[in-house]
Amino acid sequence: MASILIVEDEQAMQDIIADYMRKGGHRCFTAGDGLDALAMLKEHPMDLLILDVMILHLDGFSVCRMAREISDMPVIILTARGAEDDKLTGYGCGADDYMTKPFSPRVLLAKVNALLRRASRLSAGAVNAGKIMLWPNARRVDLDGQEVVLTHKEYELLSFLMANPGQIFSREQLLNRVWGYDFAGTTRTVDTHIKTLRQKLGDEGRHIVTLIRSGYKFEVTP
Repeated sequence: MASILIVEDEQAMQDIIADYMRKGGHRCFTAGDGLDALAMLKEHPMDLLILDVMILHLDGFSVCRMAREISDMPVIILTARGAEDDKLTGYGCGADDYMTKPFSPRVLLAKVNALLRRASRLSAGAVNAGKIMLWPNARRVDLDGQEVVLTHKEYELLSFLMANPGQIFSREQLLNRVWGYDFAGTTRTVDTHIKTLRQKLGDEGRHIVTLIRSGYKFEVTP
């Protein structure tokens, strides 16, 4: 059973989403505005966040951005704002998926379960390369003994690359393997996450190698 926070200001919509999540075996918490949502996230650890954009006090994009500072839980933005720029903003704020209204509650539940499965994948032990140490059981990355704070997708991307050292992956392949086949964004999302990962890893970002016209690989070097 996962703990899910639903941030939606329309009560009827909030009830529909919560009902389907409970039918799927999950425990639901609800908030009607951005400030309440952040307060709940700070008070109760959540496994997943379903977030509307057009809410009071703080819009959903701001909530998503701030939530990313305190948790790497999966985030699904669920909103009537379906323009491409809105979707890119959502993904740029750290969302893992973006659904537009009207929507299928069954599809939403399927996406929730898929993200939760992906987030709960565990492996036997730590993986290291140079000064990078990745702890799958704790979903933690250390750099020279100090924890590096990564978003959910940054962690998933680094974990996938480190699990396949030396193998070249195109941007499309990384989108499919890390974001999922139904991801609605563009390959620019991969480039953005790679850039941020390298910045956070400092000199050790050299392990993530760009191959022109081919994609990326994780290279284990001394």
